Amino acid sequence: MKRKDFLSTTGMGLGALFLPRNSLFTRALSLDEPWHTGDTALKKELSDVAMNAARSAGATYTDVRIGRYLRQFVVTREDKVENIINTESYGIGIRVIANGCWGFSATDHMDKDSIANSAKTAVSIAKENARLLTEPVQLAPQKGYGEVSWKTPMKVNAFEVPIKDKVDLLLSVNDAAMKGGASYMNSILFFVNEQKYFASTDGSYIDQDIHRIWPRFTITKIDAKTGKFETRSSLSAPMGMGYDYIIPKQADKIKGITTLYKNSYDMLEDARLGTAQVADKLGAKSVEAGKYDLVLDPTNLWLTIHESVGHPTELDRVLGYEANYAGTSFLTLDKWKSGNFNFGNKEINIIADKLQPGSLGAVGWDDEGVGTKEWDIIKDGILVNYQAIRDQAHIIGERESNGCCYADSWSDVQFQRMPNISLKPSVTKLTPDEMIKNVEKGIYIIGDSSFSIDQQRYNFQFSGQLFYEIKDGKIAGMMKDVAYQSNTQEFWNSCKAICDKDDYRLGGSFFDGKGQPGQVSAVSHGSSTTRFNGINVINTARKI
Repeated sequence: MKRKDFLSTTGMGLGALFLPRNSLFTRALSLDEPWHTGDTALKKELSDVAMNAARSAGATYTDVRIGRYLRQFVVTREDKVENIINTESYGIGIRVIANGCWGFSATDHMDKDSIANSAKTAVSIAKENARLLTEPVQLAPQKGYGEVSWKTPMKVNAFEVPIKDKVDLLLSVNDAAMKGGASYMNSILFFVNEQKYFASTDGSYIDQDIHRIWPRFTITKIDAKTGKFETRSSLSAPMGMGYDYIIPKQADKIKGITTLYKNSYDMLEDARLGTAQVADKLGAKSVEAGKYDLVLDPTNLWLTIHESVGHPTELDRVLGYEANYAGTSFLTLDKWKSGNFNFGNKEINIIADKLQPGSLGAVGWDDEGVGTKEWDIIKDGILVNYQAIRDQAHIIGERESNGCCYADSWSDVQFQRMPNISLKPSVTKLTPDEMIKNVEKGIYIIGDSSFSIDQQRYNFQFSGQLFYEIKDGKIAGMMKDVAYQSNTQEFWNSCKAICDKDDYRLGGSFFDGKGQPGQVSAVSHGSSTTRFNGINVINTARKI
């Protein structure tokens, strides 16, 4: 088959031609079903069926999530299309409280009888669970919003862009890298659309249309003489935006050692620049282990924020209810209750939110029907709050949920998930160039790479994509084999300076794992370029 014929076939919307592992695929939908037409009146009617059935079976509270989840992956390597994957899943999840305990059930059969039976099953499960209950569920009060809606702000829906256009973009990116001297080039586009309808006995009927996008590539270059190789991955952030994210605007560029982007991304330019940089990495000198002042770009710092601040301030980890994916948390309740636990120095102000435009976490309401907001986690270096949902709020004396409940599918029960966790920029004007001028012995780190962190989210090690030596206030050349080690308190207390809001950018994770059975969520972390003094750096080169 010729390439153009293949693209023509795969662009016809024929469903899931190839399915990724662990993707959920249900029976094909006909185009006249309400999940394609966005029939909110029917969804409201079916939600009422579920809530009425649950109430009649003995539920004191019920919430309903009707979801249609679309995912698309376009995967290429050099001059070839490796895979085009489309998945579609839809159904209804029903959560209840009966006899003071949670119960949950879900079905992809969307007739009224099946929905009513699923609601009754959820109540039966709750009543059985209640046999082991030691304390009844306490839900924070929540007002009903009536019939409301929210949609990701965007100009171009990625799912309406022809497959051919996406493939042509990726192949042009690959071609630029190969012509620039790359040995191998992989590129991929991820797209997600969550069409979610929430209803509850609190009186809410909430319709949301959520979109996410992540362009990604990895360039590999091999030294023919030595057989050694280096890689450079894209510096793109996954975003809560439409296809217009990869239609760049000149005003969004930040000039420096590398060209970076705030609210748009030029994948082709990044590939051209990355190809030159990966060649430079092959000839870069290996770092000498020791203490350095680190200047961390947001493309690197986001991951350190995620692991050392985001996960340990999840209240379920703090309480020991959650220990999957790297353990619980050192930020126990006694530290918060003291009111003066020193998390970092006074430069450190970290907020949680589900509001930032373009962020992965941005929604109007969470999966418990709670309106989203912003709140302090670390204020002037002091731990002041956690991430909590409706049945956790009373534990920390809060009168309302933080609005950070999420489920990655209609068939999974919602639970506490990380909101956007971000380091606030400095109010004092400071650019990365000005920051570097004041560093005598340091390393400027761009991009994320490998990391490790212990089971209490305390001791850690992080690496990056690009490393530049700073000597006497100037960039002295590229380095490699760099990783930095610290513990959470030591690291955040070593912060010397933070750049201002003009340098503020989002990074993030498309696939943050948590729970058992595991679920994934998408979350952003914002920061400006930040300086940390006296951090231990090790050499990661493998000795043969």
